[in-house]
Amino acid sequence: MRFLSYEVDGTGGLAVDTGTGEFRGLLASSEAFPGTLDDIVRSGDFAGAARRLQAGSSVDPASAIHRPPLTRASKILCVGLNYSDHAAESAMKAPDFPTVFARFNSGLVAHGAPLVKPNASDAFDYEGEMVAVIGKRGREIAEADALDHIAGYSIFNDGSIRDFQLRTPQWTVGKNFDGTGGFGPVFVTADELPDGAAGLHIETRLNGQVMQSASTSDLIFDVRKLVSLLSIAMTLEAGDVIVTGTPSGVGAARKPPVFMKPGDICEVEIERIGTLRNRIVSQGG
Repeated sequence: MRFLSYEVDGTGGLAVDTGTGEFRGLLASSEAFPGTLDDIVRSGDFAGAARRLQAGSSVDPASAIHRPPLTRASKILCVGLNYSDHAAESAMKAPDFPTVFARFNSGLVAHGAPLVKPNASDAFDYEGEMVAVIGKRGREIAEADALDHIAGYSIFNDGSIRDFQLRTPQWTVGKNFDGTGGFGPVFVTADELPDGAAGLHIETRLNGQVMQSASTSDLIFDVRKLVSLLSIAMTLEAGDVIVTGTPSGVGAARKPPVFMKPGDICEVEIERIGTLRNRIVSQGG
């Protein structure tokens, strides 16, 4: 199933693909509203939610005002250097354990909304990534069982302020400027995709030019391994988000560097999931 979070006149709503490419949905003001996608991932009742939503009004994804698929994740865990070619272009050793940093809900930006280049930097870089969403709580999860804990997948653009990111050994500040984390446009349940969403083409385009192109099978730590390894340290909760890493081709590694600037359009497309598209604006613009 494919779900889309949207809004009308400031009221949130949720829609589902009916299976024909048409989305139908309900606003939160409707008595039949099944809850936000955060609520549904926690309950696990995707089928029940879909039945209610299919009785709602038609929603056109092309003209809808989108919201990020999820906005209340207790943890947004991002994985750095998870493609060998990206580690190499960054002049860093490929890790033998996932390199993890945190993102926060306050920085999330929906499909179609602007990504914000801060006034403090001109080094605003793109990172196209696949998102895996936890659907079942667990700690110390065996690798063989890890995919049972995945509810579905989406797309992320981990907009990074490179000079702030690399100013210290910890990347948190450079990865959490307001308005820099593109997320969406849809959430696709795991049963719609190959196991672990492996073998999907991922591509990032800046103003139509292909900047990143890879397969999700190129991940050093695939979804199965990430769930198992991360759960060694912490309980993964339903609704938690894992941003799985970006392939080579980032702007900072190019000669000369290529960074996003106001007026640019950045798109991240993942086969069988969709295309996340955002325009770049200046802070306060």
